[in-house]
Amino acid sequence: MEKALSTELKQLLTKEQRIVIIGHKNPDGDAVGSTLGLHLFFEKLGLNSSVVLPNDFPDFLKWMPQADAVLNFEKQNQQAIRKLEEATLIFTLDFNSFARVGDVQSYLEKSEATFVMIDHHQQPDDYATVTYTDATIGSTCEMVFNVIEALDGLEHISADIATLLYTGIMTDTGSFRFPSTTARTHRVVASLLDCGANNAEIHQNVYDTNFTSRMKLLGVALDNLVVLEEYNTAYITISQKELDDNHFKKGDTEGFVNYALSVSGIKFALIFIENKQENIVKISLRSVGDFSVNEFSRAYYNGGGHNNAAGGRSLLSLDETVKQFISILPEYKEALS
Repeated sequence: MEKALSTELKQLLTKEQRIVIIGHKNPDGDAVGSTLGLHLFFEKLGLNSSVVLPNDFPDFLKWMPQADAVLNFEKQNQQAIRKLEEATLIFTLDFNSFARVGDVQSYLEKSEATFVMIDHHQQPDDYATVTYTDATIGSTCEMVFNVIEALDGLEHISADIATLLYTGIMTDTGSFRFPSTTARTHRVVASLLDCGANNAEIHQNVYDTNFTSRMKLLGVALDNLVVLEEYNTAYITISQKELDDNHFKKGDTEGFVNYALSVSGIKFALIFIENKQENIVKISLRSVGDFSVNEFSRAYYNGGGHNNAAGGRSLLSLDETVKQFISILPEYKEALS
């Protein structure tokens, strides 16, 4: 983190501030870990801090330290609104556009609070007084560690904070296998282990606690896997009926797209998940090498993310979305060959 940014941030962090920390809609490990990690750090400094998330996060993250401190905007609406309206300083973590926070968006747009952005996605909007953004860093949790370090606060990293930040780094780097994992990432993780993060326990909590319904849904997903060898591409579809038949819960499909990407020779993988409630098809995109799924998602699916991992959505039906996708692929045959 640049010295000028850390100096500006230090000046903002006074005990008079009413701080709200916000993550994106459909929070993942990085969003939950970074918001709660920063919140606990601010508490260590004696600052007034709260966490608001637009909606619930998956059950496999509910074990995380202080998870019950999160205000769920959907379920605890009035409390969350009150915090947002009273806020004098708002931190937006793991997103860079108000469009990523669902119904919270209107409250951010009308807020008179000072904004601080900490995010690692590409093409950030220009709404924050302090913007710390770096798309080369693999997770927002790693960036929060950098912020704490820049504020001379490493001595305040408790075992709970270390656990939260480790979880976000682990999940957003694909257990440290994505190209965004750097030597710096491993140095940060080593520091978090020294501060009390239990890596084996964290991994087990996130990845090794599977319900029967999720395993059966994974079987459905793998049965629906389609490989398009001509384009080194694979995709998975899951219909709303298949979700319902397997008692789908938020987070159950996390990581499914990586099974498609793991097929030998595949450079581009997607999962198309029907969501009748929102009347959309949710899309997760992954790639290896220099094929940018961020650019692909921005071009066709009103989404974005990173070069090798992105998300988006389609307003077409599931069948129409897949047909449209297949019709687009010939334009990218050279890039995928």
